[in-house]
Amino acid sequence: MSKKYPEFSGLNLPQLEAEILASWKSEQAFEQSVSLREGKTPFVFYEGPPSANGMPGIHHVISRTLKDMVCRYKTMQGFQVKRKGGWDTHGLPVELGVEKELGITKEDIGKKISVEEYNQKCREAVLRYKKEWDDITNKMGYWVDLNNPYITFENNYIETLWWILSTLYKKGYLYQSVSIQPYSPAAGTGLSSHELNQPGTYKDVKDTSTVAMFKAVENADSQFLFDAVNAASVKSKEIFYMAWTTTPWTLPSNLGLTVGPNIEYVLVATYNPYTAIPVNVVIAKNLVSKYFKEEGEGLESFAEGDKLIPWKIIATCKGSGLNGLRYEQLMPFEANDPKTFEGDPFKIVLGDFVTTEDGTGIVHTSPAFGADDYKVGQKNNLGIITLVDREGKFVEGVGEFSGRYVKNYKDEKDYQDVNVDISVKLKKENRAFKVEKYEHNYPHCWRTDKPILYYPLDAWFIKTTAVKDRLIELNKTINWKPKSTGEGRFGNWLENMVDWNLSRSRYWGTPLPIWRTEDGTEEVCIGSIEELTKGFLAAKEKGLNKAVDLKIIDGKLDVDLHKPFVDQIELVSASGQAMKRVSDLVDVWFDSGAMPYAQWHYPFENKDLIDKGQAFPADFICEGVDQTRGWFYTLHTLGVLLFDSVAYKAVMSNGLVLDKNGNKMSKRLGNVVNPFETIEKYGADATRWYLVTNASPWDNLKFDMSGIQEVQRKFFGTLYNTYQFFVLYANVDDFHFEQATIPLAERPEIDRWIISSLHTLIQTVTTSMDDFEPTTAGRAIETFVDEHLSNWYVRLCRRRFWKGTYTQDKIAAYQTLYECIETITKLMAPIAPFFADQVFRNLNSVTLKHNYSSIHHAPFPIADKSQIDTALESRMQMAQDICSLVLSIRKKVNIKVRQPLQKILIPVLDPATKTAIELMEELILAEVNVKEINYITETEGVISKKVKANFKLLGAKLGTKMKQASAVIANLTQAQITSLEKEGKLALDIESETIELLINEVDIIAEDIPGWSVAVKNALTVALDITISPELLKEGHARELVNRVQNIRKESNFELTDKILLEIEDNTDLKESIIQFSGYICREILAVQIDFLPVLKEGVEVDINDHKLRISVRQKG
Repeated sequence: MSKKYPEFSGLNLPQLEAEILASWKSEQAFEQSVSLREGKTPFVFYEGPPSANGMPGIHHVISRTLKDMVCRYKTMQGFQVKRKGGWDTHGLPVELGVEKELGITKEDIGKKISVEEYNQKCREAVLRYKKEWDDITNKMGYWVDLNNPYITFENNYIETLWWILSTLYKKGYLYQSVSIQPYSPAAGTGLSSHELNQPGTYKDVKDTSTVAMFKAVENADSQFLFDAVNAASVKSKEIFYMAWTTTPWTLPSNLGLTVGPNIEYVLVATYNPYTAIPVNVVIAKNLVSKYFKEEGEGLESFAEGDKLIPWKIIATCKGSGLNGLRYEQLMPFEANDPKTFEGDPFKIVLGDFVTTEDGTGIVHTSPAFGADDYKVGQKNNLGIITLVDREGKFVEGVGEFSGRYVKNYKDEKDYQDVNVDISVKLKKENRAFKVEKYEHNYPHCWRTDKPILYYPLDAWFIKTTAVKDRLIELNKTINWKPKSTGEGRFGNWLENMVDWNLSRSRYWGTPLPIWRTEDGTEEVCIGSIEELTKGFLAAKEKGLNKAVDLKIIDGKLDVDLHKPFVDQIELVSASGQAMKRVSDLVDVWFDSGAMPYAQWHYPFENKDLIDKGQAFPADFICEGVDQTRGWFYTLHTLGVLLFDSVAYKAVMSNGLVLDKNGNKMSKRLGNVVNPFETIEKYGADATRWYLVTNASPWDNLKFDMSGIQEVQRKFFGTLYNTYQFFVLYANVDDFHFEQATIPLAERPEIDRWIISSLHTLIQTVTTSMDDFEPTTAGRAIETFVDEHLSNWYVRLCRRRFWKGTYTQDKIAAYQTLYECIETITKLMAPIAPFFADQVFRNLNSVTLKHNYSSIHHAPFPIADKSQIDTALESRMQMAQDICSLVLSIRKKVNIKVRQPLQKILIPVLDPATKTAIELMEELILAEVNVKEINYITETEGVISKKVKANFKLLGAKLGTKMKQASAVIANLTQAQITSLEKEGKLALDIESETIELLINEVDIIAEDIPGWSVAVKNALTVALDITISPELLKEGHARELVNRVQNIRKESNFELTDKILLEIEDNTDLKESIIQFSGYICREILAVQIDFLPVLKEGVEVDINDHKLRISVRQKG
């Protein structure tokens, strides 16, 4: 018995995928896809490491789909694509999760729980959901090495990080400095600039803002202001400098006021609106109107509660004239007594960052809590005082505010805003001029979602600014998808970059490998375990490390390179002093940015992989757009710092996955999509195909389950039906592709057309995939399967497959359809790996054309230009368009396709068009069931057309001229319309200006004529004769009967080749039609004969164009 192509019992993608997964596992298909390409050119891919301390989401599925798709594609193109999985295991996400689980805070570590115990908990938690991650990875068909992943907490990985840090240290790129840095009290650590710029970190918040009044000190320098007050005969002799702040909690730490040297300031006599006390205030002239109404100028009296504040300007001066003037401390407390710190505070200084866009034009300056404040404070010796601790609360000695949190870091339900209380205090003391809620954009911690503070930190930095120009230069060589991300978001980030704040005040992470003497005069940066071992032994010889119980195996310390273990180790300096490791860890983004080298334990192993370009730089990486200033940045920075090279040549940043209404997914809104349930219900292929083809990867995706259902039904359903059609007939005829391939020139035109279209498709898909445009590729495949293969080629060729004789024409049809299906499976395999592999295996199980078991080991199709006939494709497209127009008319006038019609009328604008249609005439007439096509060269007098302007396109082009243009277009003559159709453009006179009207800027509508119906598509017009003559009606009856009998054959489960006997009860309305077309009817339904009986007791009643007919269909014995 000959082999048969397997038939599907139904389109059940989840079941099919489970079977294919089992095959991949037993055959080690992924491993083979790599080993079969041994010795081939490597295509380097980096897997951005996820953290497995949380469950995977649907957004992870889209980025992994894109990664897997590119890697499968490149493998099929002949590259060797090694892809190592990885796990990001350090940092804030892990620590905060463990603290929440244990019910502790950072301050409890080392007290309620030891550092060793705490870090062990972190180690356990970080891979808690590894099983679920592995599960989704397998189920979605993401081929990546999960058996040998890189794990960032492993010693080998950390050792490479130490080597990198040591290298940067030797190059002078690693340094320590005290500076104002973003700090997260909720997380207990400083943050880098790229962490602060993760998406969503800046939030609009309403805070209490205060215009504080700093009382001027009268002395020789300020006498000109007091003289002005005396000369003006105003009610108050006191002068105040007004400064605005949105962070009143920083006011106790105020040490200076900063003004713009060229800004004009005024001295205003007025009243405090809260106390009604007369005061004189200094403010920028341009901001007077912000605090005082014009109608209040010159008024004298004011009482508490009055709305209109009297005011008048009594003096003006430049900001430079205020430089050095003194004022009284605003909020004196024990903790901020000037005797407790060094410096020369409480004076006005100059700063070029001061503007008059908001506030008062005088900036409250607290050097401890702002980068600009710190710089101006250092320059003018204001000193520095930090009254807020690292938990975000006031230290002791700040009066009634001692111990209070400056922000609600503990989620206290009855939290009393300290900023309000400070403002109230100032109002009572005649030290606040205006207090109100102010909405502004404020940075929050990327992990705790709590407000950050700018805080003085003694931190370690990487001097990224030293290579800024090179970073920018090399970024221009990277293929960014989309390009706008590289030039805009990433490019702008590089232009404004600052040095990388590397150190973190945490416990679970990579320790900074710097050992230092107690006095800070000597330090070393360790770059390897071997170096640490030598230092350990040298220190031991000097009497250090006595209590440290560590083994040395194969000449190296056997030590976990984490706290608290490495912190036990002391080293000895060149001068013989003991050195201890600094307590800091490194930024977790450094861990992931170093993965190109650390995943291979470079340079201690696999040195050639990096040095000879076999694993660096990456040819391709892909992650969410939120990684633009995260992983993408740290990869790029380290590549340039270490090797003066890009770390990746191409990068795709996928957009956010939103719900179907465009809302961000969140548990709170209940709109989170469970990827496991989605894949279990619809299958990974349908999910992947939807994610890729619904929108470009970098656009935000509005995720809708109905979209996956549509993909499952329309694309996979259509391809499934096409395969089932092929198998049905190929199994009947035992087509095994054993015959020599029939040359294309010897096949019918319809075969040559579909093969030409197929190779054009290969070109389109290859170009798109090479340019990382998978949406274009996927949509092109969809169009080919639906419009070309299924709804055109297969439909037009059905008769060739089921007709009895096994001729060369039939073999050509089989070979053509086989080639199309097999090629489509290869083209779609990178996106939909399961279904493609199953169909490929089914085909190859019979033909044995290929000696590999999986489609993912096959070469990707290469377009053969010699098989592409663009003229033929153009002609066929025209035929399809004509058929589409005719069928649309039939639908409009409610005439079935089975009812023959007499004539189509087609206006042709040039001889070439007529020739092209004539070549396709036979095909068109058969497809739309019409007898003849007539051609006319001029439509005037035959077909009447109207033109409507496309307001969307023309409105943008014409602006105010649009109204008149619309009227002119509506009144175009038939000759003008014909010219527009023929030339594709038409010159119009609009308001004495010549405007060129393009054909795509209008809609051309044809009006029906008596006995005809007309349809238009672009320059193509079709008129259909809709008159049904008696002869046409008879043929229509015959075709309807054929349809009814075919349905009965199918319902009776007859074989395709079964002959039948057809018996019909006499019917005067239909008998003449049936007898006249009996030959046609018998051929179509495989009837041996048709018998008319006076009465038919058995059988069924069918409806033929509103006529009842009783028939009996029996299998011939």
